[in-house]
Amino acid sequence: MSILIYAESAEGKFKKVALELASYAKKVAETMNTTVTAVTVNIADVSELASYGVDKVLKVTNEQLKSFNAKAYADVVKQAAQKEGTKLVVLSSTTDSLYLAPILSVGLDAGYASNVVALPESTNPFVVKRTAFSNKAFNHTEINSEVKVIAIGKNSFGLVEANGAAVTEDFSPSLNNADFTLTVESVEKTTGKVTIADADIVVSAGRGLKGPENWGMIEELATVLGAATACSKPVSDLDWRPHEEHVGQTGKPVAANLYIAVGISGAIQHIAGINASKVKVVINSDPEAPFFKVADYGVVGDAFEIVPKLIEKLKEFKAKNA
Repeated sequence: MSILIYAESAEGKFKKVALELASYAKKVAETMNTTVTAVTVNIADVSELASYGVDKVLKVTNEQLKSFNAKAYADVVKQAAQKEGTKLVVLSSTTDSLYLAPILSVGLDAGYASNVVALPESTNPFVVKRTAFSNKAFNHTEINSEVKVIAIGKNSFGLVEANGAAVTEDFSPSLNNADFTLTVESVEKTTGKVTIADADIVVSAGRGLKGPENWGMIEELATVLGAATACSKPVSDLDWRPHEEHVGQTGKPVAANLYIAVGISGAIQHIAGINASKVKVVINSDPEAPFFKVADYGVVGDAFEIVPKLIEKLKEFKAKNA
């Protein structure tokens, strides 16, 4: 009756969210006097999970699962949950898991709560705190089903290392043709830079940069900070930046530890999509820009003067503290 997590990975390595899930599940397991089991797909070395509280790993190796398929992956997690007699499955809030979770919940006849941002308020009854209304409010949801599925919001718990060793077991779920009615023709991946989904820091810019030719300083700032680059919807609509960098309610949601907005006025749809970020810094020449109302720190001024100076100071700081 251990808690089960689906440990997401990419290119043979665990994503940060997998380790955050392990940390979260371990804490819940301590209160419920149980253990944590992880199911992995096509990962050779799973030892890292033990460092974050996982007691057992079910290793799935299957060439059919080389590319993510929500229906097939949900079937894998479902069978792992049934094998372990799991009553609580913990997922992340990544795009993949958001597709997988409803299918899994139906398969397990389980109640499902997304956007969970804290440890359970209570385990009997089972009550979790969740964000609502595009991160503008919180609600407390009680799940009454025997099996429960919850999805943890990115960066809502953090990483907590634990001392331990995990038992590893090869697991071969039974998959059928019905799991693969959707086929993947090709996958295009961005390489050589931090992705928005995995970034702790995001540097975003809007029409205040006046044109795509001025994005060099945004990319340089992101490089210095080890951050991902992003943009507002008008910028992607104008083809100044690729659509994959569009963040906001109609683009990719962001829950970074630090979100820096340069030359973005702060339309309500944009703010709704990044409101889960912990610290928001705004640089804008318009002191009346709506973004300043939700910013933790704001700088009123010309981005073409401020950003280069910020880059210079950050480089000096890094050089002194290398």
